[in-house]
Amino acid sequence: MMELKDRRLGSRTSVFRMEFRRRDYSAEEQGHVLRRSLSDHHPLLPPSPSFNNQVVDEKNGNNDFYDPLRGLNAEDSASVEEKDNINNNNSQVSSKEWTSFKRFLMQKFPVSKMISIASMSDVIIKSSTSFRKSSESSHLEEVDDPQRISQEDVKVITGHEYVSRLHELKDEINRAWHAEDRVTALKLTIQVAKLLMDTSVLQFYPTLFVLATDVLDMLGDMVWKRIQQKAEFSEDGTFLCSLPEDFKTSDICSDAKETCNNWFCKVGSIRELLPRIYLELAIFPCWRFLLDKPQDSLQRLVMMARGVVDPLASTYCRLYMAHCARKLPLSDIGHLVTCVNDTKILLMRHLSAREDGHFSDKKRVLVTLMEPSIEYIMKCIFENTSQSQRQVDSILLELGLGRNQEDLYGSSPCVSLVLHHLLKELPTEVIRSNFVGILHLIECSQDHYFDQCLNYRLLGFRLSESRSKLDIVYSVVDKVIQAVAQYDRLDQYLRVVDAYMDIVLQNQMDNHLKTILEGISKQSCHKEIHEDELESLESVLMKLLSHFTDLNDVLALDHFLEILDVMYGNPRSNINMHILSMATRTGYLHDLSTIQLLFEISQSLHDGIDFGSMKDDEYQQPLRLISRFVEMVDYGTEMEQHLMFLVECRGAFGSINELKETLVHSSNCLAIKALKDGRKHLTFVNSCIAFSEVTIPSVLEHVVQFNLYIETAEVALLGGLVSHSDGLVVSAISCLECFDLTDGSRTSIDAGGMLSSIQKLCSLLVMFPGNPDEGITRFPNSILSLINSRSWMTPRMKIRLFCGIILLLATLSQNKLPYYPYRAEITGNDLLFFGDPSYMHEIAALSECVLQNLISFIEQEPPKAAHGTMALEACNCIASAFVVCQGTLEVCWKLIEIGRLCLGADDRYLQSTIKYLNEQLPTSEKAFLALGI
Repeated sequence: MMELKDRRLGSRTSVFRMEFRRRDYSAEEQGHVLRRSLSDHHPLLPPSPSFNNQVVDEKNGNNDFYDPLRGLNAEDSASVEEKDNINNNNSQVSSKEWTSFKRFLMQKFPVSKMISIASMSDVIIKSSTSFRKSSESSHLEEVDDPQRISQEDVKVITGHEYVSRLHELKDEINRAWHAEDRVTALKLTIQVAKLLMDTSVLQFYPTLFVLATDVLDMLGDMVWKRIQQKAEFSEDGTFLCSLPEDFKTSDICSDAKETCNNWFCKVGSIRELLPRIYLELAIFPCWRFLLDKPQDSLQRLVMMARGVVDPLASTYCRLYMAHCARKLPLSDIGHLVTCVNDTKILLMRHLSAREDGHFSDKKRVLVTLMEPSIEYIMKCIFENTSQSQRQVDSILLELGLGRNQEDLYGSSPCVSLVLHHLLKELPTEVIRSNFVGILHLIECSQDHYFDQCLNYRLLGFRLSESRSKLDIVYSVVDKVIQAVAQYDRLDQYLRVVDAYMDIVLQNQMDNHLKTILEGISKQSCHKEIHEDELESLESVLMKLLSHFTDLNDVLALDHFLEILDVMYGNPRSNINMHILSMATRTGYLHDLSTIQLLFEISQSLHDGIDFGSMKDDEYQQPLRLISRFVEMVDYGTEMEQHLMFLVECRGAFGSINELKETLVHSSNCLAIKALKDGRKHLTFVNSCIAFSEVTIPSVLEHVVQFNLYIETAEVALLGGLVSHSDGLVVSAISCLECFDLTDGSRTSIDAGGMLSSIQKLCSLLVMFPGNPDEGITRFPNSILSLINSRSWMTPRMKIRLFCGIILLLATLSQNKLPYYPYRAEITGNDLLFFGDPSYMHEIAALSECVLQNLISFIEQEPPKAAHGTMALEACNCIASAFVVCQGTLEVCWKLIEIGRLCLGADDRYLQSTIKYLNEQLPTSEKAFLALGI
C-alpha cells in the first residue's frame, strides 16, 4: 500500500492510496500460450506441385516480366549474340582503345626531370628557359650515345617545359588552320614530326610520341574535314551531296580530288624520311578520295619505314602506321605482319651480340621501350578472334614460325618478346590444339634481353583458359617444371609456377605439387626474400589455400610451414588472414597442435599491424579474424586449459579492444559449461568470474563495459556467487555514472541499446536477494539517481526507465516471483522477506518517489506527438503494476488526457489504452471512464 500526493489542483492536496496488483504468473503464462493445431503441410517443406504449376502459369501469362535470375532462352541468346557481333564490327576502329593505349604509355614511361635535346630542335627551345651544358655532364645524367654528344654541346630543358611547349605548338597549329593559314599549320606540324627523329633520351621517347601523334592526328582530321567539305559543297557554299560511309572515288568531285592530291604532294616534298612517313600516315585516310583501295598504299609505306635505321624510331613509326590503318573501313593485315617481321629483324640485329656495361643495360631499356608497339601491332593482327585455324596458320607462317604447314611450331627460332605477345593474342582454340608445339617454340627461343620465364608463365595462363586433354596437360606441366627447375633465381621460378598452380591443383597433380613446394623451399629457406618475390609467393599460397576446404589438408603438405616462415610484411599478413578465415569457417577448433599454430599465426598478424599509422577500417578485418579464432577454440573437457588459453590471449593481444569482449564472453561460456557439469567445478567457475572481473575494466567503451558486467553478474548469480554478482552490478552502475557523451569513445549514444541494457539489469535484479543492511532497494535507487543526473538520457529513455523501475518494484512485491536463480540454495526475496512489513514499506516508498518523478517529468515535456506516446506508455505501466482504484484512475486519467491532446481522440494507441484500462476497472466505474473521455 502506498500514498500518492497530488498537488496539481493548486493549494489543495489529495492523498491517493495505491496498491500493487497481485499477479499469478503461471496462470497468465497459460492464458497467453498460442493455441496449437495440426497442419497438413510443413511450412519449411517445398511447395506442392499444384502450387508450382500455378506459379509457372502466372509467369507464362506475363511475357513482359523479366526475371534477372533466370537464364535467357535460345531465341534471346541468339539475338544478343547477333547484336554483339554487330557492335563488334561497328567498333572495329576504336578511338577509345587508342586513347587508353596512349595513357598507358605515359604512365609506364613518365617524363624525366631534365631532357637533353639536339640543336636542331629549335621549335622546342623557343620561349623556354633551356641552358647549355657540357657533353661530359650530359653523359653522366642520361643514357645516351657518347659519340653524338662529343660532336656538339647538348641543350637541356625540363620535362614540364618540353610538354608545355608541345601543347603550345598544338594550339598554334589549330589557330593557324582556322585563320586560313594552312601553310604555317603544315610547317609547324612538320617541325613536330621532326622531333620524333631524336631518340637520344630513350625514356622520354614514348611521351614524345604520344604528344607528337596528337598533333599529327589533329592535322589529319582537319585535312579530312576540309576535303570532305569540298566534296559535299561547291565553292559558293551550295550543297552538292552527302557522302555515304562507303563512298567511292566516283562520288568525289574533281575540286576535292585536286585538293587531296595537293596535300599528298606537299607531304611528299618533305626531305626527311621519318617526318614524311608520319605526315602521310596522318592524312592517310584521305587516300579514299583518290583510290578505291587505299590499303594498297600501306605496303609502300612499310617499305619506306625500312629506311629508318634507328630501331626505336622505326618501331614507333610502325606503331603509328597500325593506328592509322585502323581508320580505314576494310584493312588487310599483310602490312602488319610485315611490320612485325621487320621489327624482329631489327631486334635480332641489335641484340645478337652480347655486351657488358651500360651498353647492355641500354639494350635492355630499348627492348622495354619497343615492347608496347609490338603488343599493339600484334593485337591489331588478331583483333578478329573469329579467324579460322587455317587463317591463323597462314599468319604464323608469314611470321616465320615454320617453313611450311607441317613444320609449323618447329625449330625456327623466334624473338622472345615477339613470341610473348603472339602467345597473348592467339585464339584459345589455336593454343589448345598446339600446346606442345608452342612449348617447343619457347624452348627454341632464347635471348637474354627478355625473361623467358614470362613466356612459360603466359603459356600456363593460356592453358588454364580451356579444358584440354589430360595427357597433354600432364606433358606440358611436366616439361615446364623440368625447365624452371634449372632457374637459379627465385623470382623467375615463382612467376612460372604461379601460373600453373591452378592447373596442378584442379587436376590433382600431387607429385607436381610436391615438386613445386620442394623447389620453393629449396630456393627460399636459406636466403632473404625480396618484395617482388613475396608477391609471387603470396599468389602461390593463396591459390593453394583457396583450393582446399580443410586447413588440415594444407598443413599436412610438405614444406608448407617452412615456406610460410620465410614470408613477412603485408603478404605474410594476407596469408595469415586467409588461414584464420579458413580455420574458423568450418566449426570449432579442437586439435591442440592446430590451435597452437593458429595462435602463433595470430601473434604474427597482430605484431604486423601498425596501429598508429593504419586507418581503423584497414585493421578491422585482421582483428575480427583474431577474435573469431579465440571464439572458435574449444578444449572440450579440458576447461582449465581453455581458461589458461584465454589468459594467454589477453596477454598477447592486449591492444585489441574488441578481443577483450570476446575473452569475457568465452570465459562466461566456460563458467556456464562448468555449472552444467555439476558442483565439483564451482572453484573453476570462481576462476572464470575472476578472469572476467579483471578483464572488463580494460575495455575502453563504457557501454560495452556495462553489458559485460551485467552478463558476468548473471553468470555469477547462476553459480551461487552472490557477493561477486553484487559487486559486478555495483561496477555496472558505476560504469554508467562515469559515462558521458564527450568521453573517449566520441561516438553517438545508441539510445535503444542503452535502454535495453538497463532494462535487462532491472530484470536481473528480480533474482537478487536483498540485503537489509545496505537497503533492499539499493540498486533501484541507484538507477533512479542515474536517471535524474545523466544529461545524455533522452526523454523517452527516462520515461521507459521510470516504468522499468515501477515494474521491477511491482514484481518484487509479489508473494511469488516469476523466476529464480539456477541454483536452488539462493533464496528469492519472496521467501527471504515473507511477511516482513519493512520490506513492503521500502518498496512502496520508492514506488511513490518514482511515480512522482514520472508524472512530473511528463508534465514538463512540451506537447508533441512523442509526448503523447510517452504519456500513454506510462499509463499502461501504471495500470499493469497497480490495482485500478480511485487513486490509480486519477493518475491514469491525467495521462490519458495528455495523450488525447497530443495525439487526438482517434489515435489507435489511445483507444487501446482506454480499452485496457476499462478491462482492469470494476463494472461500476467503466461508465465513468467512458463518460469522461
